Amino acid sequence: MKKGILLVNLGSPDSPDPKDVKKYLGEFLMDERVIDIPLVARTALVKGIILNTRPKQSAAAYKKIWWDEGSPLIVLSERLQNKIQQQVEQPVALAMRYGSMTIKKGLQELVDKGVEEVLLFPLYPQFAMATTETITVLAEELRQEFFPNLKIESVPAFYNKPDYIEVLSNSIKGHLEGKNYEHLLFSYHGVPERHIRKSDVTKSHCKIDGSCCVTPSKAHEFCYRHQCLEVTRLVAEKLQLQEGTYSTSFQSRLGFDPWLQPYTDRTIERLGKQGIKNMAIVTPAFVSDCLETLEEIAMEGEEIFHEVGGKSFTTIPCLNDDQEFVDLLSNWINNWVKKPEIAG
Repeated sequence: MKKGILLVNLGSPDSPDPKDVKKYLGEFLMDERVIDIPLVARTALVKGIILNTRPKQSAAAYKKIWWDEGSPLIVLSERLQNKIQQQVEQPVALAMRYGSMTIKKGLQELVDKGVEEVLLFPLYPQFAMATTETITVLAEELRQEFFPNLKIESVPAFYNKPDYIEVLSNSIKGHLEGKNYEHLLFSYHGVPERHIRKSDVTKSHCKIDGSCCVTPSKAHEFCYRHQCLEVTRLVAEKLQLQEGTYSTSFQSRLGFDPWLQPYTDRTIERLGKQGIKNMAIVTPAFVSDCLETLEEIAMEGEEIFHEVGGKSFTTIPCLNDDQEFVDLLSNWINNWVKKPEIAG
């Protein structure tokens, strides 16, 4: 069977124009795995409230970070795709979960090249309902409806793979070399606490009480919170960070329901008020820089830090198309081509 690879990232509006942003947000927020409330309530919230207020605000944010080539996330994902394609013989396609670069188009591109077996590669180190799961579920629905003869295998979360941790650690170390910093903050995208409980395959382990994430359980295979905390722990161990010089937080909350804590913006503010003058921040839930890293962290986060007396605020880029990351993913893909096991 001829094999192919489909890399899948989050997505982006076609432009920073409010109309394109509104269209994109509508698709994103109406996903039942993003805002997981009944359809009627979700429709009322998204179409009745959010899409009447948020697109202009989000469009202004996108305009701040938009590149001449287009959306940073799309451009960086394309660079990653192109570099991987140079290292693997099988066709490598790129798709987005939301927006015009659809998963259906990506699968069709591979099928048109004669591919019969696809390695679906969600570009997320950690599993989450609103990221990995929504990609794999949609891909299976599309397979059943449009590509019934296609075989699809999915790359599982790779947050704790030693070679991934080494690449991430090397990237952090390299970007901090020569920098004077007192605290390293690991900021992950936030999710509602109920997502953690919904993803608990044991239906009893996840209590988000400070102990469940460090108590061994089958639930950890699909626990976003555990996987984020584990990335922090493993990187800190690899870089030999001293206790108290690093911490974990969660960004980008929406609505009034409880989301994973501590919140990044409040953590940045707290660290500044506690006298930290030089801090660095890394965002390991993202492999490509995007609105959440370039605007929310690098611009808004730095502003918060300076407002409370902080001086130096170092934002560490995502792995993007870093050559070590390219080599890592290419190696996983080539191993999958040679062996029947899933890559990674």
